[in-house]
Amino acid sequence: MNQLHHEKLEVYQLSIQFLALVSELITKIPRGYGELKDQLKRSSLSIPLNISEGYGKFSPADRARFYDIAKGASHESAAIFDVCKVLEIINDQEYNKGKSFLYRIVCMLVKLCQSQKN
Repeated sequence: MNQLHHEKLEVYQLSIQFLALVSELITKIPRGYGELKDQLKRSSLSIPLNISEGYGKFSPADRARFYDIAKGASHESAAIFDVCKVLEIINDQEYNKGKSFLYRIVCMLVKLCQSQKN
């Protein structure tokens, strides 16, 4: 099967795995927290979409800008995970798994951003 180049990036693959985790977890968010659910859906989806869009740009500055947006969405997702943990919407295992994905994603995005400036 043919793959686009961005699909080979480990950070892209991790962001897709994180999105799959979020898709499972948002079913646990109770009524009355619709904004939280919507924001988590948007921020988690923004990560792989911006990675793929950035990879397709020709100039390093454009690539770095999209990778930075993906990094911001990762931080936003992490904050939402913190809120879900405090509200006891997710358990320790789910929290730790999500935060582990996000930590790895952010580290890789930082390196991608820095590589575009060199």
